This record gives sequence, structure tokens and C-alpha cells, in this order.
Amino acid sequence: MHAGNMEGNDLTEKFLLEAEHLTKEFKARGGEYFKAVNDITFRIPREKPTVISLVGESGSGKTTTGLMVLGLLKPTSGTVKYEGKDIFKMSKREFWEFRKNVQAIFQDPYEVYNPFYKADRILKVTIKKFKLASSESEAKKLIAEALKDVNLTPEEALDKYPHQLSGGQRQRLMIARALLTRPRLIVADEPVSMVDASLRADILNTMLHLKKEYNISYLFITHDLSIAEYFSDRIIVMYQGVNVENGDINEVLSNPYHPYVKTLIESIPIPDPKRKWTKKIKFKSEDLTERKVSSSGCIFYNRCPVATKICLTKQPELVRVGKDHFVACHLYSK
Repeated sequence: MHAGNMEGNDLTEKFLLEAEHLTKEFKARGGEYFKAVNDITFRIPREKPTVISLVGESGSGKTTTGLMVLGLLKPTSGTVKYEGKDIFKMSKREFWEFRKNVQAIFQDPYEVYNPFYKADRILKVTIKKFKLASSESEAKKLIAEALKDVNLTPEEALDKYPHQLSGGQRQRLMIARALLTRPRLIVADEPVSMVDASLRADILNTMLHLKKEYNISYLFITHDLSIAEYFSDRIIVMYQGVNVENGDINEVLSNPYHPYVKTLIESIPIPDPKRKWTKKIKFKSEDLTERKVSSSGCIFYNRCPVATKICLTKQPELVRVGKDHFVACHLYSK
């Protein structure tokens, strides 16, 4: 399956991270297997810090893809390469270096903390694990710098238990923890979805500042197209584990091609009380037994309003529809 060159046509370009044809199968009840992620490919350049967003509804395979990129879940097939090396074939030392350079920020900051320890313990443990400081005074300096980078003061964050911090403070502390190792890439899984709406833009702006200041790239996982548009350079829209449309964020969102992506964009509310929706946006319902019918065809067949006979029997390949824009839909196949 043509993956769509996510970084341009220069095949000699060196990449920081390459996810090639990632597929992950899980065993369901009854002994059958289903593909949570099906043939996902993307690349993050080495020199230019880039934000790639994985966007889709719950169950689309976004988090599973992120876990494979982090090396926490082994793919059924496909590879994840960091600096040209398969992360699942690395030596213990190489993988330690990879984990230092590829950090994670998860959705619920509270679950990461042990409520019996003070919140700053996660910073101290990170410094110790990756041997970032040779003395206590050096460790304190690193912590102070990391807190400053995420707009926290030691008085706000240190010597307090997790429940004494707000959700925004806990998430900023998680960003500071990731920042301690000076990572090249951060996998951020819904990092602002559990933060008050008033604080989301502030945290995203902090992350964008760190991208520019420290040349950090992000694999950003979200279900929110508005946040993806604000934060990202590139987008991959996933549906049931499949990459249905990808490319430059502005190209994809300003001119969507796939019926699923078109409907997603139409469903975004416009913040104007004078403008009201004039039509209902509705997909055809689907159950798991129907999904078997289209297992060899388009994954969206059972819910697509413009499906044709070929969609039932043949899986569409990603084809170029713009300068930096790819879609998997038979409507645009040559």
C-alpha cells in the first residue's frame, strides 16, 4: 500500500524517526483477530522540528500507534526506526538512549503520580534513571530550569502532593519531567483533554515554545481537529486503524477529500451564536458483524454515503490529491 511520502520526495533525507507499515493485531473474544492499527507509515525529519497529529475517534488506533512508537508495544508487523535503527532490535544501551531521547506525555496526569509521594519525585526519579546530574545541587538546578520552561515556580510545584496541584500544574510538571532529558521527540497522547478549556491554549503554547527553543518534535495524539489545526504541521486522520487521509495540516483541513474527514470537519461547531446548524450530520450505524463484509474492501464502506461496488471488494490505496496531500478513497484513484 502506498503510504504517501509524509516528508516530501527527497528519499535521501535523514529521518529522526521512521514508522513503516505499522500493523498491530489483537485477539478478540471468540479467538478472532482484529487489526487495531493497519499499515500506518509516517516519518519525522531529523533537522526540522515537526508536529504530526494522529487524529480520529476513540478506537481508531491512535494510542496503539503511539505505544508502538515509544517501544512499549511491539507491532505485529512493520518497523519503528530511530536514527535508522529498529528500536525493537536495539541493544539494552541503545534502547536506553532511545528512551532518553523519545519521551511521553499521557492524557491523565494524575494517574502518573504515586499519591503517597510528593509530586517532585517524578523529576528526581527521571534525573536518577538517566544519570542527568552528578550532584544534588546540579539536580536542583536542572529541576528549576525545567520548571521555568513550563511556567512553574518551585514554590508552586515542589514539596507538594499530587492532590494539592491543579490539573494544569500536574500536566506542566509532566512536561517538565519529559524536558529534563532534552528529548528529540515527545509522544503526547491527548495532553490537554483533561485540562480546563481555559488552560489548554496556554499549555499548547508552552509546548510550541519548547519545540522552537529546543528543536523538539511531537507525535501528537488527539480526537480534536481544532486543537490539531492549532498545534500541528502535519496530520494523519485514522479510522479503525487505517490512514484515510494525511498531509499538510492546512491542505487537509481546508480541502478534505475523504467522506469521513469531510463529515468530521462539518461537525466542528462555529463559535458564533448567530449561526445555527441547518442540517443533521449523521453516519449510518454499524455493528461488528457488518464490518466483516468489508474486510477486504474499504474500512469505511458500511458507513460511507458515496460507496460504490469497488469499495466493497478492494481496499483503496493512498493517492496524491495535492502538493502535500494524500487520501485513501476510490473516488480519486486513477
